Amino acid sequence: MDELAHAQRFLWLQHRLPKALLTRLAGAFARWPGGAVTTFAIRRFAEHYGVNLDEAEQPELEAYGTFNAFFTRNLKAGARPWPDDPECLASPCDGALSAQGPITAGQIFQAKGIAYSAEGLLAGDAAAYENGAFSTIYLAPKDYHQIHMPLAGTLTALRYVPGDLFSVNPATAATRPGLFARNERVILEFSTPDGPFTLVLVGALIVGAMRTRWTGRVTATSSSAPWQSERFADRGDAIGAFELGSTVIVLLSEQLKRQRALTWLPRASGAAFRLGEPLTEALSGPPSAGAS
Repeated sequence: MDELAHAQRFLWLQHRLPKALLTRLAGAFARWPGGAVTTFAIRRFAEHYGVNLDEAEQPELEAYGTFNAFFTRNLKAGARPWPDDPECLASPCDGALSAQGPITAGQIFQAKGIAYSAEGLLAGDAAAYENGAFSTIYLAPKDYHQIHMPLAGTLTALRYVPGDLFSVNPATAATRPGLFARNERVILEFSTPDGPFTLVLVGALIVGAMRTRWTGRVTATSSSAPWQSERFADRGDAIGAFELGSTVIVLLSEQLKRQRALTWLPRASGAAFRLGEPLTEALSGPPSAGAS
């Protein structure tokens, strides 16, 4: 079976799976303090996916009381260095590049032959992002799953948008139109002196929940403390996590892109990088017409 046929078959299966039920069950197991059972599950997971425990703040698996505690583990100090240039936008997470490029005519590239609207992704006005830029980062099971600030900024809005729970792996992204604008997601909007940017945390099949430092866990069925006021966060600050894996989409406004003369570093789809690695480079000379 070729790759496309396999992806289409997987998508067909997802349409028929009880995705919400499976996700709730996975989330319940991930939060369960199961003792030896939990340690066994963590060990098998770490071995199967090749998780690098040497960089974990706590490398002993028995120390994790729940699977979520392991999955959202902290790293040792200095495990993820940040660029010296404070103007450089750094990756907010570990992951692999799914797609990146300009936002043109309100459209964001998803995969070959598939695009979706920025307005649909944000579930609201996306005018500030016309002629801006986007980068979509897929987090694999082995990755570190906390999310950090790619630039210093002030949180101005935090919204949960309910939606589907399709997988966000590359096979589904290549076959499911509008995937990221249809799945549930948490939208974090930030302001900077040079213009706004947004981080979109996309939920997915088997993702137990998403959480932020301001609200705690955010799910369709759990309550969270409402976000009420503007909060500043410095570049590198931890601001949230996925309880099981998913995708982060970085949106740069046209204003921010122009003011800082940012352009994406060239990377092929599927290229892996780590939290804190530069996503952009500042161009010398006058501001560019845009990131590509």
